[in-house]
Amino acid sequence: MTYLIMFGVFFLLLVLGAPIALSLGLSSLLALVYNGTSLTLVASNIYSGIGKYLLLSVPFFVLSGNIMARAGISERLIAFIDALLGHLRGGIAMVCVVVACFFGAISGSGAATVAALGVILIPAMVQREKFSAPFATGIVASASSIAIIIPPSISFVIYASLTGVSVGEIFIAGIVPGILMGLALILVVQWEARRKNLRPAHQWMGWAAIWRTFKDAFWGLLMPVIILGGIYGGVFSATEAAAVAAVYGILVGCLIYRKLSWSSLMELFFDTAKSTGGLMLIIGAATIFSYACTRFGISSAVQSLLGSGGKLTFLLVSNLVFLIAGCFVDANSAMYIFVPIMMPVAQKYGINLIHFGMICTVNLAIGQFTPPVGMNLFVASGMRLKGHEVPVERLARACVPMILVALAVLVLITLIPQITLFLIT
Repeated sequence: MTYLIMFGVFFLLLVLGAPIALSLGLSSLLALVYNGTSLTLVASNIYSGIGKYLLLSVPFFVLSGNIMARAGISERLIAFIDALLGHLRGGIAMVCVVVACFFGAISGSGAATVAALGVILIPAMVQREKFSAPFATGIVASASSIAIIIPPSISFVIYASLTGVSVGEIFIAGIVPGILMGLALILVVQWEARRKNLRPAHQWMGWAAIWRTFKDAFWGLLMPVIILGGIYGGVFSATEAAAVAAVYGILVGCLIYRKLSWSSLMELFFDTAKSTGGLMLIIGAATIFSYACTRFGISSAVQSLLGSGGKLTFLLVSNLVFLIAGCFVDANSAMYIFVPIMMPVAQKYGINLIHFGMICTVNLAIGQFTPPVGMNLFVASGMRLKGHEVPVERLARACVPMILVALAVLVLITLIPQITLFLIT
């Protein structure tokens, strides 16, 4: 009966469209109360889930991403990469992929990257390069998912807080998988451009234009370098790096790009508080859900089942679980629900936890643009750009080639650990 209450309420609330935090928290709370668990234990578990020093980096990373998004960095990055690649066949679509990698390294959010880049690049791809609206929107949705793989990534911070791995090392480990995802999407762009015999949007702009746009985008490009260089060089911890990034973003936005005023900063602080509060609510609810799974023996049963099939079977099941989870819930919730269950089995099979974290994260990234409810699909479809509206159904079909090449990259990352680990070994 306890299992029925827990999972029945959870799936019922999901079907009804309830927020994921409510679905996780209410279902596990009702099951625990029915089982006679003290509410004091519930409160202490919620606190233990969110009361971690490492998680202090989350609001700072959110703030730095919000600041740089509002400071006009996306337009400057697009201008710089366009000067480099815009003269090639499918150049603007390639610009979209490359800029999504850079912007994702600043924002750390797939949905934020879709919103920042889509409004500029979707019309450009359709009008200047003659890509179809569904394909252009699909490239934005799929490329933006790289935001949770390219460091700094909030999902990596969450994973590190759950497993105890080094944040600096998992940040560095995410560079190559993120680049591989970007290259795979560029292959799709080239295939589509050649299939439809599309022409470049403009001619070579010259080195002077590249230098001019580089200088304009320099301060935005420097932020990931400061964060990763500081962490990997031992100058500061991940939490301190997040605070440095936030202060740096304020200085760049106010003094160099001059896009931020005192009133806009207050808005950004308020938006960051709302985003962080929502994220911590999800983390707290997911912690209770994970605690309920452990208390009711679900975790042990799953671990026994996964531990009896061999390493390759475990990796296959892990990929399927995280890929499906990424289609229905956000990456951070999925991490809190499944990582504590699967981590002991991964350790039993001798799988490096940083490698396992990359497998989890790449699956969740692919889930962001995979139907039925990939978050990036709905954000991209919901922008309603005049003359370029794309229903979710058409967008999902257009994303099939992107999903296939992303799955190919996932297979490589799963079977060849050194793709993830060679930069940190």
